[in-house]
Amino acid sequence: MSEQLPQNPQVNPEQPASETTMTFASISALEGAFTVAGTSPEVRDAVSALPLGSALLVVRAAGVDGERFLLDRDRLFAGRSERADIFLNDVTVSRKHVEFIRHGSEFEVRDQGSLNGTYINRDRIDSYILKTGDEIQIGKYRMVYYQSPLAQVSPQSASSADE
Repeated sequence: MSEQLPQNPQVNPEQPASETTMTFASISALEGAFTVAGTSPEVRDAVSALPLGSALLVVRAAGVDGERFLLDRDRLFAGRSERADIFLNDVTVSRKHVEFIRHGSEFEVRDQGSLNGTYINRDRIDSYILKTGDEIQIGKYRMVYYQSPLAQVSPQSASSADE
């Protein structure tokens, strides 16, 4: 004896409900990261303009607040070497300190056996998949990670928005 609940005529049964929810949740998560990090309007604009598959590191400490590093390739190295993709001029940073590896629209950070370690949200890591708002510490450099907002919108909801 199961009762059938009345159908809501405004709900499309062929469209998963998570599409709309995912979009709102990602906007909320991005706004939360901006608030926590005390993000300037310039950084907000830069993050909003990021293409799919890219991310931004924004320096929050080390005497160079606001300096930005674009993550837009499959592999990037950060370290004290002048050949590094992201040059971090600090004696506590190893020459080849970390590698950033793109997996789809996400980035993984991998410590390269550095002497002083790599920290995400104050925890020492060997490898970690980054999320918007994460704080990365490499030597005296503390950077906030921002993923492209386009990565947080599902491909299905992006295509249905085009219709």
